Amino acid sequence: MSISITQVDSFTDTPFRGNPAGVCVLSEPRSEQWMQNIAREMNLSETAFLVRNPDDVFHLRWFTPALEVDLCGHATLASAHVLWEEGHLDSHEVAKFDTLSGRLEARLDGDWISMNFPAEPPKAIDAPTALAQSIPGVTFRWVGANRLDYHVEVATEDEVRQVEPDFSSMKKLDVRGVIVTARANESSDYDFVSRYFAPLFGVDEDPVTGSAHCCLGPYWATKLNREEVVGYQASPRGGIVKVRPQGNRVQLSGQAITTMNATLMEAALEPTPSST
Repeated sequence: MSISITQVDSFTDTPFRGNPAGVCVLSEPRSEQWMQNIAREMNLSETAFLVRNPDDVFHLRWFTPALEVDLCGHATLASAHVLWEEGHLDSHEVAKFDTLSGRLEARLDGDWISMNFPAEPPKAIDAPTALAQSIPGVTFRWVGANRLDYHVEVATEDEVRQVEPDFSSMKKLDVRGVIVTARANESSDYDFVSRYFAPLFGVDEDPVTGSAHCCLGPYWATKLNREEVVGYQASPRGGIVKVRPQGNRVQLSGQAITTMNATLMEAALEPTPSST
């Protein structure tokens, strides 16, 4: 028996841009420790593991190099892309996933993939001192939080691009990560920009974060009074996410491209004890 892993760049149509994710479609469930070991070996921000259930819904789990996460947009996008590209699903079929965040779905729409995710709008909070310490030199225009992250709005796109986090301080925050965002420059083709930092989860800066747009989309759609908004995540790799809020859900749309496929060697197929 062999197991393959496909590497996909998500939220881009260009190789080596967007956010890379590993996708491993399994014929049967594997142990949590084995999946964590593979994710650590891949050393990508997330590696996705899928098992097809009898009802044609895929059980989907996401692992960073450090731990399992509750919600991941780019690895879900990559997973749907692989299911269609490798023939696990026909192009007209909806990709359905059971996850720690409930049922998620993805549809192929031309060159774009649209995903149905839970909305995670932020609520205004008083900025904790530790948050200011984690992104020094930044003036907060608005601060909020949802169940996953802190959300910080600053005045300009340039400020977002120039943020230099203090990751040691950020690791002390009791959240998954920190979103920093601003309205895009008037000459831009997108509505807002963002960056996302999650050092506590083993990812100092995530290239493009679909789940963060479950927060960013409702926030900017309300602020700009638009039904759909387009975000650019201004990491060094960069990527584009379209967001259409729909009540307590959001439609996230992005593109994806496969860059690599590998086969696990026999020695890697058996569970490996975690190092001490």
